[in-house]
Amino acid sequence: MRYYLLALCLWVVGCQRSISTKESATLDYSHIPSKKGVCWVGGDSISMHNLVDLAETGANWLSQTPFAWQDGIHNPDLKMETIRVWWGEADRGLMKTTRLAQAQGIKTMLKPHIWIRNANGKWRSDLEMKSEADWDEWFGKYERMILHYAKVAEHSGMEALCIGTELHQATVQKPERWRAIIKKIRDIYSGELTYAANWYKEYEEITFWDELDYIGIQAYFPLSDGNNPEKTEILQRWRKHKEKMHDISIKYDKQIVFTEIGYKNTSDSAVEPWTWPQNLDKAQVIQSDETQIKLYEAMFESLFHEPWIDGIFIWKWFHTTHQYESYEAYFAAREARFDSLRRVRGWKDRPKVYFTPQRTQAIEVLKDWYQRQPLD
Repeated sequence: MRYYLLALCLWVVGCQRSISTKESATLDYSHIPSKKGVCWVGGDSISMHNLVDLAETGANWLSQTPFAWQDGIHNPDLKMETIRVWWGEADRGLMKTTRLAQAQGIKTMLKPHIWIRNANGKWRSDLEMKSEADWDEWFGKYERMILHYAKVAEHSGMEALCIGTELHQATVQKPERWRAIIKKIRDIYSGELTYAANWYKEYEEITFWDELDYIGIQAYFPLSDGNNPEKTEILQRWRKHKEKMHDISIKYDKQIVFTEIGYKNTSDSAVEPWTWPQNLDKAQVIQSDETQIKLYEAMFESLFHEPWIDGIFIWKWFHTTHQYESYEAYFAAREARFDSLRRVRGWKDRPKVYFTPQRTQAIEVLKDWYQRQPLD
């Protein structure tokens, strides 16, 4: 009986080693993503030390996000404003930020978004016109907007352009319109092109990935069904998501870039990573830096060395303005403003949570991985 148990134990250990070896064999530790990025927050100004600080983390890319606006999800009257907006989202701010970033060896992806006003519980992924005439009007205005930003990106030497973000209904219903837009962009812009697809269904249903340089995914995948998950559970959930992404990568022979990915420092951050802190029930918000740290560790351990993944953009990255000499001084003033808002809105007891690694030890996880070099 003892010999039988010993043999059984050796067989189990051998199987575990075989599985581990098989998983490790799929990773190329000489590979690291070429795009180690952050999603830059457009402010009212910028100082050079902001880019110096970013470069010191090991980041070599940032994305910038100007906006167009639409009143409701069925309204074809898409509006673009490139001057009378927040400085960091206006053309002049986008171009200056790009120049300062390039001086620090940091590349730029321009990533326009649509902001839906009067959304009534919907969001841009639900955007859908009610007639062909409305689709024609909407696409005409969208094309005008994205071709404008293609010119901005080309003029300022931005290295990548994201042609759209989370427009699920528009992409799956009208792929031929997107192919036509991509062709016109190529006539203007010489850099890399991608599209930022939502993690839920959209990236799997888009059919024009072959026209782009890589597959972009807004990677807010759910990674647990409960609060305070163990890292082993998070890693297991990543395996399931990776299988589907790898299949798409093989199908189109394109690498994947996570155009957004990030986690709040809350106990439930793994359940719905996409939920903004402001939208959480204040009675149920439990601050958990530990959960945020485990999520960042599991993300990097799962994704960083996969050869079919070539980029990560962390949501999101705050910086100082010209008024403050350091990030700490800027954030102290920002927190003071939010404290006033908490009092006015009755948020006095709400924990201070962040959709960024900058205010917790998760930043050390990011630095550790972003500063790594490929293993020979």
